[in-house]
Amino acid sequence: MEEKQKVTEAETMKYQDSGIDARIIRAVEEMGFEQMTPIQEQAIPVFMSGQDVIGQAQTGTGKTAAFGIPILEKINPENKSLQAIILCPTRELAMQAADELRKFSKYMHGIKVLPIYGGQDIVKQIKNLKCGVQIIVGTPGRVMDHMRRHTIKLEQVHTVVLDEADEMLNMGFREDIETILKEVPQERQTGLFSATMPKPILDITKKYQKNAAFLKITPKEVTMPLIKQAYYQVQRKDKEEVLCRLMDYYDPKRALIFCNTKRMVDELTENLKKRGYAVEGLHGDLSQHQRDTVMNLFKNGHAAILIATDVAARGIDVDNVEAVFNFDVPEDIEYYVHRIGRTGRAGKAGRSFTLVVGREVYKMREIERICHTKIKERKIPSAADITARKADKILKEAETVIQEQNVEKALEFIEERCMQGEYDALLYAAAFMKMKLGDEIEDIKVEKFRPEWMPKGRRDKTTGGDRGRRRHSDRTRKDRSEQGRSGRTSGLRIKTKKKLEH
Repeated sequence: MEEKQKVTEAETMKYQDSGIDARIIRAVEEMGFEQMTPIQEQAIPVFMSGQDVIGQAQTGTGKTAAFGIPILEKINPENKSLQAIILCPTRELAMQAADELRKFSKYMHGIKVLPIYGGQDIVKQIKNLKCGVQIIVGTPGRVMDHMRRHTIKLEQVHTVVLDEADEMLNMGFREDIETILKEVPQERQTGLFSATMPKPILDITKKYQKNAAFLKITPKEVTMPLIKQAYYQVQRKDKEEVLCRLMDYYDPKRALIFCNTKRMVDELTENLKKRGYAVEGLHGDLSQHQRDTVMNLFKNGHAAILIATDVAARGIDVDNVEAVFNFDVPEDIEYYVHRIGRTGRAGKAGRSFTLVVGREVYKMREIERICHTKIKERKIPSAADITARKADKILKEAETVIQEQNVEKALEFIEERCMQGEYDALLYAAAFMKMKLGDEIEDIKVEKFRPEWMPKGRRDKTTGGDRGRRRHSDRTRKDRSEQGRSGRTSGLRIKTKKKLEH
């Protein structure tokens, strides 16, 4: 493996200056892209040279083009045999990658791309394969099914790519991946792209790649400046209430909520539905039909909020996500970058909110340090702020009804009731507002985390950082020093007195 090459974002190359096939450039420009992303600028030339590639980059950095464009360059459209295999962890990612490759090859006639995955009729896939397909994008399990049935032939495969390799291993595909790599011709080019590089990934690279170039995008480059990041210190029992208040206050039209466990996704989904939110949950235990239903509801706007685990979210590619809520602080720092990268896309502003309990504040400091970003601590919106924001929203909805609908009949009912003399129209309006606002809420008491070494009553200005501990230690040393000097002085006076007495 070659020495790591660190990728930076400064002045990335334009597609027009890259030497890529003019037909691909035309398609890419029609998609609205002019400038390469860092991983594309580094990976495309290396991939086109025939060298094996390891790319460490997060979701949303343009990895599909980084390996997809070189693959299209190498495909012989006159040869209808299978020439390239791209493996993805989920059905959604396979479909997404296949769709992008089709867009890139829009003007390259004769090239066929086929996604193959579980949950779809395998007979239909076999029929499409018989028509001649040069590139398949599939999940390891379904690719293995076709290999067992001999419905795909590997003799002329010259390129294999593992996309989101860490997630494929997390989902238990290692054995399938190794079987596929053993069956594919040894004289091939192998690309591996992953957000993280745990030991099992490195084992695969050593075993199945030759002289691979290691390209890495650091979290600094993928943490988007248009995302306003904030965290809130909360007590565990208040997490759900704080989440709801943040959603009510900022009122995003489309939002993602991340939890660390499937169980938490289910519990939170059920509880938020009871509170009246249009929310759906997504995790790995759902059937393919359930996943499709949930994603369609979210994409079509019927569910404004999607709650997901990190693994399930890898297949999500939805525009206009205005906010990301980390209900749980991610266990892996890399996941934090993945999560917030779901908002603030295509030049639009986005927000991320993280709920922090106790010692998790140290994790936020670590994320700041490693990702070279600033995450501001903010106060939970007060009860008065939430109520005022809700009232404003209700009044705006009422104004829309006044402007766009006929309210004459409703006005007659109000006037008739007012004429009876008991209440006026303003009181009725206030009563309707109260009905919409619901029960009054109280401010949430915040008890910030205080390290054990800190004396009660003292405030840690660094939120548990070393500086607070150092100040405490310095003051202790100073006190001891003064006590020592005082003791030594007293001792000298006593000895002098005894000497005089003698």
